[in-house]
Amino acid sequence: MVRSFLVLEDGTVLEGVSFGYDRTVLGEIVFSTSMSGYQESITDPAHKGQILVSAFPMIGTYGISDDYDISGSARVSGLVVREYCEQPSDMYGGRTLHDYLKEQRVPGISGIDTRDVVGIIRDKGTMGAAIVQNENDIADAVKKLKKFNFEKESLVEQVSVDRIKRIDNGKGISVGIIDCGADRRMIADLSERYDIVVFPYGTKAKDIGSSGVKGLIISGGPGSPEHPDLRTAVKNVKKLSASLPIAGVGLGAQIIARAFGCDIVKLKFGHHGCSQPVKHKDRVHITSQNHMYTVSPDSMRGTGLVMDMVNVNDGTLEGFSHSELPIFGIQFIPMSPKYDAHPYFYDKLDAILGVRR
Repeated sequence: MVRSFLVLEDGTVLEGVSFGYDRTVLGEIVFSTSMSGYQESITDPAHKGQILVSAFPMIGTYGISDDYDISGSARVSGLVVREYCEQPSDMYGGRTLHDYLKEQRVPGISGIDTRDVVGIIRDKGTMGAAIVQNENDIADAVKKLKKFNFEKESLVEQVSVDRIKRIDNGKGISVGIIDCGADRRMIADLSERYDIVVFPYGTKAKDIGSSGVKGLIISGGPGSPEHPDLRTAVKNVKKLSASLPIAGVGLGAQIIARAFGCDIVKLKFGHHGCSQPVKHKDRVHITSQNHMYTVSPDSMRGTGLVMDMVNVNDGTLEGFSHSELPIFGIQFIPMSPKYDAHPYFYDKLDAILGVRR
């Protein structure tokens, strides 16, 4: 066993055992509450630039299969677990988590009391962290973490497509996606209902408007909606909001809110994982989420946007609609039929597009 160390920005150092790829990485540390689905989390573009801590005590109990890879590669900077299972069940086949992370050049560290780490993050808020292989490098890692500003990282650029991509599914109505980190679940789900045009995040409004799409979706993704890279996406919403129905998911919802002049708030430790309760009218939906930012409801006054969904746990905004225009946004992930919020998103999307099924 090879020792490695989890180093937090506040100076906390925890010793563990290395698995996956042996190298030092820096990232914003967050925790996930999911009991399973770790491959989906590891490959989620919204985790780009983050070191992911699993709150569930054992990870690696099933193999890594291409069927559950949602973006084509690992997106996390590193993985922290209490116990790594070296002999996974062969039910799903696939590679071991160790082999997969090694192939993807992602370091993992096990033997960490993740309850303690989660407690630190919940108490102090998310912060910078490093996974370090050499004990002599710890002090240098702490210095780098204190100077590094993760919010300035250009993350969306690293996960967006680099050219316009058309997917003709024979559905007769085209919907555009501004790709800020769209995953395969979103593309597959939307493809069952519409023809798709995927736009790089920096595509100009005139090119979107002339593409023939009847509506626009701003995808989820990593980082802050106030990052300079996303100015074009914000301007697109401003320019196209009067002529196209627009929906946003996660980061995409925050981009819409920014376009209408709302303020963005960074959550203390974000929402990452499953079973997040979201209330809409008199019903609570159980949702999967992965975001660090939300919209300030107070800043919505006079913008036309109205909060209509709230997180039951902490009272933060989870969804909004425009009082006059066919525009709405949600913070949770709607791309899984196992969650009851799945039909809510698509029924509302059909409604703003004028589609009857």
